[in-house]
Amino acid sequence: MSGPLASLKVLDFSTLLPGPFASLLLADMGAEVLRIESPTRLDLLRALPPHDQGTSASHAYLNRNKRSLALDLKQAEALEIVRALVKNYDIVLEQFRPGVMERLGLGYEALKAINPRLIYVSITGYGQTGPYKDRAGHDINYLALAGVASHTGRQDSGPLPLGVQVADVGGGSLHAVVGLLAAVIARQQSGEGQYLDVSMTDCSFSLNAMVGAGYLACGVEPAWESHVLNGGSFYDYYRSRDGRWMSVGSLEPAFMQQLCEALGRPELAALGMSPELKIALRVEFERRSFEELCELFAGVDACVEPVLNLSEAVEHPQLKARGVVSQVPRGDGSTQAQLACPLKFSQGLPAPRHIGVAVGAHSDEVLAELGVSARRIEQLRQTKVVG
Repeated sequence: MSGPLASLKVLDFSTLLPGPFASLLLADMGAEVLRIESPTRLDLLRALPPHDQGTSASHAYLNRNKRSLALDLKQAEALEIVRALVKNYDIVLEQFRPGVMERLGLGYEALKAINPRLIYVSITGYGQTGPYKDRAGHDINYLALAGVASHTGRQDSGPLPLGVQVADVGGGSLHAVVGLLAAVIARQQSGEGQYLDVSMTDCSFSLNAMVGAGYLACGVEPAWESHVLNGGSFYDYYRSRDGRWMSVGSLEPAFMQQLCEALGRPELAALGMSPELKIALRVEFERRSFEELCELFAGVDACVEPVLNLSEAVEHPQLKARGVVSQVPRGDGSTQAQLACPLKFSQGLPAPRHIGVAVGAHSDEVLAELGVSARRIEQLRQTKVVG
């Protein structure tokens, strides 16, 4: 099985999370992804704990199904290798600060001259233009400037540091994949590629979907615990007697009625969206243990679910039925448990081929495919052009 993106070839210059997560999705869907890595500068993701058999679990996951070519891009011979590769690749994905690829001679215009069909995707914190284009940042900064943090938190403690990287993945990775696939479709009509500028801050700003629309059209400024979906109503998390948590999303009247009846307090439904309902629910949830609450709502269709930790989530019957964990070959005959590709195609996806590999694991293989002789490859290694 080849996968729906088997016709695409991707040169991936990215590191850390946003670019690698994007190219992981492409690789899982069958695209051929070749990482261009520095043989001397360590990708911080490789050092990120925890480690499994000496390999960062995060790196092994984010770089599965990808090949690795180690090149010192400061050397002219390495740049020539990239230019030769570009002739046969569809997509370039990079995550450097604006101008870095241009200074290397690998910017869009330079590579477009070699391959007019090339789709070139740049993921950055703030985009290729604007006063912040060269400014450093991380996920928390992009969410702050995009206004997301201003209404994601508690009135008494302020904004929340989220456990998942919304700007990096929801902003950068997913928008990059959507955009580049749109460019692939456009290329089918025009025969030409194009450049895609993905700003994680821009894309995070667009995630203010409902409250952003309300502010721009009506001038309503969202704040912490100020509207229905951010803690300003009973739609919230509730602590159990033993310190665990339950999620309550029973917004519709039918669900609210079932919620109140399950708690033995059907009269509470008459309180509607009032603050009194939230106070009463807190009391009712804190009267019961986590186990009691799980049993109570297991058979009730009221949009009430337990807050699970990861060890519980991977054993949940719904997630197990959906196959959210995959066993991926390490290369030594054993496998590593990883997050599976969540996309379900009626024709299926190819089985995972391997976890993330060592720097330059496929250098000889890739250069040989370009027609470089074994003797020349050895010379390139001796001069540290190739790692």
